Amino acid sequence: MDNFDIGQIDDVVHGRVRLGIMAYLSSAGMADFTALRTHLGVTDGNLSTHLRKLEDAGYVVQDKGFAGRRPLTRLILTESGRAAFITYLDAIRRLVDQGAPPG
Repeated sequence: MDNFDIGQIDDVVHGRVRLGIMAYLSSAGMADFTALRTHLGVTDGNLSTHLRKLEDAGYVVQDKGFAGRRPLTRLILTESGRAAFITYLDAIRRLVDQGAPPG
């Protein structure tokens, strides 16, 4: 059995809330801030902090606009974000498979 290189795990994706954001957006394609906040059960500030980190990495973009007179922020997973999420899942899969007993 080869040693698993823990450096293959993307720290930006690996955070619990950021992982939830990436998973949600990978299936939803797009989400508004309020729906995402409600789904993850986090505060506005907490979600904003994690979104900023994902945005800085180029994994998520925010589209700010209005619905009528109300501000509306839509969040979209970028192509590089989708690729990073798939790479992350593959790395976790390899880690789990290496720890599984033979048979």
